[in-house]
Amino acid sequence: MKIITNNSLVVKKFGDKYEVEYIEGDFLGILNVCRDYIHNKYKLLTHPLAGSIKPNETPYKTIMIDNVDDLDTDSLLLIEKAIDTTKKFQNNFRTPLWTDSVLEDFKVIDLDLITNVIETVNYYVK
Repeated sequence: MKIITNNSLVVKKFGDKYEVEYIEGDFLGILNVCRDYIHNKYKLLTHPLAGSIKPNETPYKTIMIDNVDDLDTDSLLLIEKAIDTTKKFQNNFRTPLWTDSVLEDFKVIDLDLITNVIETVNYYVK
């Protein structure tokens, strides 16, 4: 399992427990990196547009992926759709220049989303 993120709080919380790749980039950048991994035999473990925050509202995104034996076409189709959706949202309404306080709130929300997924996975794996 690998975690792809642009959220420093995710790195801080999970960097010593899981393989976490920190990307200097925006929401769309994370999706593009995940698409590249999918082309190299990874699959999505989390939905790329999970959460109730629109992709043009937050700059932070964390996605879990895992290595597989073959190209996962379902993951490829899903990430391509997420990229298209994100581009549409960003073309219509650019991400605002949020204050540092609001940016921290978005980091916490993204961290909470991935923490819940990891806790759920760990519960069912035990």
